[in-house]
Amino acid sequence: MSFMKGDLLTKTRKLVNGLAKPQPVWLKAMEQAPPATFPRPNGKLKAISLPEDVYIKKFFQKYPVAKGHDAIKISAYYPPPARLFGLRVLELKEQGVPEEEAMAVADMEYRKEKKEKKKAYARLKQIARLQGKKPPPNPYPSAIKERQALERKFVRERFSNPEILKIVEKIKEERRAERFNGAVGGGF
Repeated sequence: MSFMKGDLLTKTRKLVNGLAKPQPVWLKAMEQAPPATFPRPNGKLKAISLPEDVYIKKFFQKYPVAKGHDAIKISAYYPPPARLFGLRVLELKEQGVPEEEAMAVADMEYRKEKKEKKKAYARLKQIARLQGKKPPPNPYPSAIKERQALERKFVRERFSNPEILKIVEKIKEERRAERFNGAVGGGF
């Protein structure tokens, strides 16, 4: 066991009492009003689980592409589709609908909403073409395409950034040297 166990106040007291450190100015004030201590859990922390998590897992099994939607978008107003699916199943179960039927209804609603979004965007593009304008960006893009759009800048940067180009040249030189050394020293 370590002799330095404990919080900041305890550790500082031990250092001061052992003459390893001069007494800090704040030590007396902190002894008079010590900071709050919180109980520590014995063992592992329990995972936080919500009632709809079971249905969210089933949703992801059926629609693995939906995993790309950011589950925690702080700035988003609408929750991700998986959470909506789970909440809808729970809502239907509270109304007395059996679990299988509730999941079927929630699944049907999800597919219907997805299809309506595609139709709405197709109509937006059609209106833009009729007006002779450039079609607007998709207001309902797939999560994968959203991420790719964010990463596109970094992907293009690798061809023009001089620091990255130096690293690439260095790696190429090392590979050439390895090939040359391998060809010369590899025979009997």
